[in-house]
Amino acid sequence: MRGQTRQGLRSPGGQQGGRWRRTLCAAAAVAIGVMTQGALAPPAASDSAVTPTAARPDAVQQSLNALVRDDGMPAALASVQDRNGRTRTYTAGVGDVATGSKVPKDGQVRIGSNTKTFTAVVVLQLVAEGKVGLDASVDTYLPGLVRGEGIDGRRITVRQLLQHTSGLPNYSNYLGDDVRYYAPRELLATALRHPADFPPGTRWKYSNTNYVLAGLIVQKVTGRPLGEELDRRIIKRIGLRHTYFPAPGDASIRERHPHGYYRESADARLRDITETDPSWGWAAGQMVSTSSDLNRFFTALLAGRLLPAAQLAQMRSTVPAEATFGSGSRYGLGLVSRPLPCGGLSWGHGGSFPGYETRGGATDDGRAAHVAVTMQLTDEAGRKNLERAADAALCR
Repeated sequence: MRGQTRQGLRSPGGQQGGRWRRTLCAAAAVAIGVMTQGALAPPAASDSAVTPTAARPDAVQQSLNALVRDDGMPAALASVQDRNGRTRTYTAGVGDVATGSKVPKDGQVRIGSNTKTFTAVVVLQLVAEGKVGLDASVDTYLPGLVRGEGIDGRRITVRQLLQHTSGLPNYSNYLGDDVRYYAPRELLATALRHPADFPPGTRWKYSNTNYVLAGLIVQKVTGRPLGEELDRRIIKRIGLRHTYFPAPGDASIRERHPHGYYRESADARLRDITETDPSWGWAAGQMVSTSSDLNRFFTALLAGRLLPAAQLAQMRSTVPAEATFGSGSRYGLGLVSRPLPCGGLSWGHGGSFPGYETRGGATDDGRAAHVAVTMQLTDEAGRKNLERAADAALCR
């Protein structure tokens, strides 16, 4: 997600949409992080499956090196899949600033708002099963729950939740800096203490609150926890071996991963915020994955392996979202389209979470790429450079 104060879950791509937590978890970093000092190690050699030739430097590796060298990222990772399914993986920087250890190839990261696409897929699967109506009201499934100043769940539809046209205020703009477990309904209650941003269906504005409600609808309709539905309906179904929805209280990252960092200002020390309770992101941004698993997920989605044609078409029905995701970008139902510099569209989402940012997507001809960095980007130039790196990977 993106933001100017960038607290809370940010939208991918470099623009603003949903904001980071009010202080970008600065206080949290002090509480749970390890303060580190010193210069970053130079970019690591490429971990590409196919080594680029010296005569033709690899554009993806060059872009990752630049993110470390010029934008101060501790590490950058990428996985690039061509239209024939061949994959290259890349790394640059160091996986742990304190020890100088290598960046783990295709390591796990917190994927932030990419989680929204997973949540939207489950909702749309329920639509295909006749258990949820896209144009049914939120009150149909959660009667009486959504009420506030200018807010009425009888007038907000499921489609408006998934497309960010509900007008619901963004709870993550109002969270404090304490790191603890947040129940989903606590997140919703935080949002409902504030007035609606606009009447439902009249505008578009990114709000994490929409996806908390979408997750609550999934749980009400299925009678099972959201994490179980994500695992059963998506993760196991298409073989995402390194993707999961953390259980309550699980602050660690299970498999090999680069450490994630926060820097309060350009000249401040890096703070290690790898381990944190991600529950404040919940259905809007709690998941952990890898770049290669994200490639597999988005290519499977576009290929029709997760949704029937009718629901995939609804997901790809978009409205303008340039204010958040950049020039030419549009937002569907948990899915973002962005024009590529080499022509055509990229379909994906992107995400930010304290310590990590991811950008990328997939194309209709089977190409896919995701790039991750291990520090939150708080300046426009850094975000644009990350987006350019993702574009370079998709256009290579």
